[in-house]
Order: sequence, then C-alpha cells, then structure tokens
Amino acid sequence: MTAAPGRTGVLAQAREQVLDRGEGLSQEQVLAVLRLPDEHLPDLLALAHEVRMRWCGPEVEVEGIVSLKTGGCPEDCHFCSQSGRFPSPVRSAWLDIPGLVKAARQTVETGATEFCIVAAVRGPDSRLLSQVREGIDAIRADGNDIRIACSLGMLTREQVDELVAMGVHRYNHNLETARSHFPAVVTTHSWEERWETLRMVAAAGMEVCCGGIIGMGETVEQRAEFAVQLAELRPHEVPVNFLIPQPGTPYEDFDIVEGRDALRTVAAFRLAMPRTMLRFAGGRELTLGDLGAEQGMLGGINAIIVGNYLTNLGRPARQDLDMLRDLRMPVKALSETL
Repeated sequence: MTAAPGRTGVLAQAREQVLDRGEGLSQEQVLAVLRLPDEHLPDLLALAHEVRMRWCGPEVEVEGIVSLKTGGCPEDCHFCSQSGRFPSPVRSAWLDIPGLVKAARQTVETGATEFCIVAAVRGPDSRLLSQVREGIDAIRADGNDIRIACSLGMLTREQVDELVAMGVHRYNHNLETARSHFPAVVTTHSWEERWETLRMVAAAGMEVCCGGIIGMGETVEQRAEFAVQLAELRPHEVPVNFLIPQPGTPYEDFDIVEGRDALRTVAAFRLAMPRTMLRFAGGRELTLGDLGAEQGMLGGINAIIVGNYLTNLGRPARQDLDMLRDLRMPVKALSETL
C-alpha cells in the first residue's frame, strides 16, 4: 500500500505516481487531496487537468438523457424525488415511443455521441424491456446515428443478455455513495446488490457507467472511500452529481455542496481514476455556477450531460457547447468541425 503523504507532499507524489505512471491514488492519498487547504486548490486543479490530458486526451464526450418511466419507484433512495415512498411532487409517468424518438433526434442535433434511456424502477420487468427494445428499434429506424445507453436499475443475468442483444453499449447503474454510507441513503436494497449488477454488466462486455452523488451527508473520509471503490470497479465512465435537495424527500433540507469542496472532489476523483471518463452530471449548475463549471472542465472533467436532467432543468445545451468552444475543448465526434 502506498503511504499517505503530508499535505504539502501529496501533489508532488501525485505528479509522479498519477501523471507520470498513470497509477491512481490510494484511499489515504485521495483523503489527503480532499483535505488540501484552499490555497492549494489552483495547483490541484491544474494537475488534475494535466492528468486528464495525458491519459484521456483533449476530447469531451457529450451525452443527452431521457426518462422513459418517471416517478413511482418502489425504492427509498433518500435523495430521489421519483421514489413513490415520499410526498414529492413527482408523479409516475411514461414516455411514449414517438416522444423517445424525438428526444433522441434532438440529442443527435446537439452533437452528442450518446443517448441514455432511463427508468425509475428497482429493475426492469418484461413490459419495460419490451418498450426499451421497441424504442431502440424506432430510434434506429428514424436514422439517428447515436450510441444507446440504458439505466434501468438492478438486472438479472438474463436481462443483461437481452440488453446486449438490443445493441445497448453502456449501462449506467450508480453506486451513489461509499459502501459504509449506503445504508444511510437507501434501505430497500443493498450496495452489494448494485455491485452485482455492475459485475454482470462488465462480464457481458457492456461498458460500465457508475458514479454517484456528492453531498448526501457523507464524511470526507467516505468520499475518499467511494473514489477508490469506484476505481476498483474499473468503470468506463463515472458521472459526478452534486445533491440537489428535492422537496418532499428526506434530504430536502440538506445544504448544497460548497463550490471549492466540489472542485476538490472532482480533482480527487480524477487522480484516483486517471483513465476514466469523468462526467459532469446533475447539480453542477446549482453547486458551481458557470465559472465553477469551467474550473471543473479545467480540473479533470472530460464529459458532460447536456440539456435537462431527469427531474431537474439543466441549462440550454447550446450554452454548454459554447463553453466547450470557449475552452477550446473539442467535442468527441465533432472535433473536425470545431
């Protein structure tokens, strides 16, 4: 195990270990990064950006998401307004196939390379899988050349095989938080159940997309624990969300993550996972604003969700694409035209 360095030595050690050799930080080292004083934040972000450029390259992947089935979820994820167990204003609704095709077409028009179909469920039943299959066929028949990802909760081995047969190239299933903190966030299923789905997805050859939400009452030690647990999974992509306190949920009165802590977390995750796609997801607008989002893009992030989220409005996709242009970051698959 790599020894934990002091505050002043962790950046020098990370430069040699992560930037030069491509080896992610240990849990103790990530914790040292998360504890760096504010005056070291610019140097930390600069190093995280160097690591991203060295091991991932300059391109940014852009993704759009759409909810096929919203609300009415039987699980009790305390952050989520789609849980049917809480008196949140989100009610159950289904998107029809024409609506799904329209959303995919609009996503293609933004230049995004991936379209993710999401459903608020514990896991898919035969009806949901049939709708997903029909929707993917309709998106292809409409002439949309875009990769399809899905986020449908916990899967059986047979369901994993079905999604592979449909041509789903990536599966999103967030672990949400550190294993030690998970029981404080969800009680209707376990962290290990989520892990098992991710293990089967990876074994079947689909890309694994797995991240979580920062700001759900976890300690800084648990953020470090979460970073290395994600790294152990070797995910292709890690979405980084920041809690948006939702009315009617147990977390409705939680504070928003402080911007500098959010940036420190982004950089720490980059140093823990130098080769992984690190995607800005929900909550960045509220937590970081425009200036902070730009700092994050220059502090280790190399992917972004554009447009709206599942139950929260994002900012216009054009605004994010303009930001990438101003930062001279080529969008993947559009790099020849930017």
